[in-house]
Amino acid sequence: MNVEQARFNMVEQQIRPWDVLDTAVLALLLEVKRERFVPPGAEGLAFADLEIPLGHGESMMAPKLEARILQELAVKPGDAAYEVGTGSGYLTALLAKRARTVTSVEIHADLAARARGNLAAAGLSNATVLEGDGARAPLGETSWDVIVLTGSTPVLPDAFAARLNPGGRLLAIVGEAPVMQAVLVERDAAGDLRRTGLFETMVKPLVNAETPSRFRF
Repeated sequence: MNVEQARFNMVEQQIRPWDVLDTAVLALLLEVKRERFVPPGAEGLAFADLEIPLGHGESMMAPKLEARILQELAVKPGDAAYEVGTGSGYLTALLAKRARTVTSVEIHADLAARARGNLAAAGLSNATVLEGDGARAPLGETSWDVIVLTGSTPVLPDAFAARLNPGGRLLAIVGEAPVMQAVLVERDAAGDLRRTGLFETMVKPLVNAETPSRFRF
């Protein structure tokens, strides 16, 4: 396989047609070596338009979804970013190339360890991977400029938007199968929140994601 041709085809045939047109994002997808973040033996699938299993029922998102998320978050060089669900560390790496710092939380210890190794091998010293359950609220007390949930959540807990700095952006995939929507929450300079539905998609839920209250009779 010609790896660079496959990477180019991924960008041109999968990602551009999915309305990812930000030239900086497209350049980053050519720069960060996705094949180095897939599980051993899955390198041949690195550029395919599919989810790649990671273990524990978890998967890497399809490349076009990772790219769209990065574009919608409009990450800036001074941003402090927070990610829920590290997985392989690939989206973490993309965020780290744009942001000042990235803190990512992974509930599975072996995936967290593998992601740390992948990020170190990529030479990214501004990304920190924590082991823990971050599905319902950010760990610690820090506020953030960018927050992204990489798994879906039936209900988006208020605790995430509460930790956005003025000018901050939060992206989450909200809902339950078969209806899920990528949602962008923005906090303006006055502290007010605006919520925008972006596009429909389907991803696996975060472990321990908050669920709607069910009435009982």
